[in-house]
Order: sequence, then C-alpha cells, then structure tokens
Amino acid sequence: MILLNENIWFPDVNQTTKDGLLAIGGDLSVERLLLAYRSGIFPWFENKEPILWWSPDPRFVLFPEKLKVSKSMKQVLRQSNYTVTVNRAFREVIDECSKIKREGQSDTWITEEMITAYTHLHKLGYAKSIEVWRDDLLVGGLYGVDLNNGVFCGESMFTKESNASKAGFITFIQNTNYRLIDCQVYTKHLERLGAEDMSRVDFLTFLSS
Repeated sequence: MILLNENIWFPDVNQTTKDGLLAIGGDLSVERLLLAYRSGIFPWFENKEPILWWSPDPRFVLFPEKLKVSKSMKQVLRQSNYTVTVNRAFREVIDECSKIKREGQSDTWITEEMITAYTHLHKLGYAKSIEVWRDDLLVGGLYGVDLNNGVFCGESMFTKESNASKAGFITFIQNTNYRLIDCQVYTKHLERLGAEDMSRVDFLTFLSS
C-alpha cells in the first residue's frame, strides 16, 4: 500500500492490490484528480475514510457504438416527455447522487470534500452533468469527468423515476462523439447497456491514444 503526501504523483498502477487499490492519502486538488484520471486512476472512499485511489483490472467500459437499447427502453424514450440537458444543474445532480444508498456501503462515498472538488472541476470545464427533467422537475441525472480526449469517465447517477437516469445516459451517449465511456467497475445495469471488461493495459493504451 502506497501512502501519498502533498507531492502530486501516483505509483505505477501495477502495484495495486488484487482488487485494484493503489494508494491512500493525498488530496482532491484539480491537479491530482486530472493526473489520476489521465493515468487510469480514480478516488473512491466512504465518509470518514482516508482518500483511497483505485485502478482495477479489468476495467469496465462502454464503447458508444456497442450501446444496447432494449425494445422496452426505446418505447420509454419515444413515449416519455423527458428533457435531457447538459451542465444545467451540476451541483443539484451531484447532491442527488450523494443521497443514493449503495449496496454494500454503509455511508456515501460522495462526501462534501468530493462535492467541492468535482464542482471545482466542473467550473474549469472538466466535469459534466447530464440532467433529466420532467417539466421543471429534476428526476434523474449523472455526472462524470471529461478528459477532452474522447473519453468520458462516468462517476455516479441517480433516478427519482423508473428509467429516468437510463434515459439520460442513453440520450447523452447517442448525441455525443465520445470514443469510450469509462464505467470503472462492473454493474449488471451497465452490462445490459453494452458495457464490457477491458484489460487495464488496453485501457491505459486507449487513454494515451
């Protein structure tokens, strides 16, 4: 386990534990966060824990051209009156994501420290939010980090109505030109949408291409 200090650096990702944990400590400064994402690393820790940095192998990713939209979801998209926007309500989206109870987690991993850090990234143009509205009500959304190289690193999503966040995710992907969506770790939900495993070596090569 590597303990980080105030210097902005990360150890080689081949030094991770079996489950992908690379380092502990450091901070959530813009410089460190951008270095992390560009190096295939992301922070993930619960409230009152030290900052934990991860680089899992394999990586769970979605190639936009492999996006799967079920017949029932196509019907939802046709019949719903959802409006999907980008960067209209970043703070509201990340706040809502922080309230979601996650299986296997006793507390939120989107801490006040994380919210402050990613809001700063958003103001600098590196973090994006996707909002799903029904009339003037925010009913779903997601946010992530845009590396400006065709890769979008998804962080979290929330929904207050069945399929709202999924509708936002699908609409966002279908109307952008990303080469790859980094989903980080496996979920059944994203697998159904076409996400797949990618070796860390291949993922890092893709990041640098």
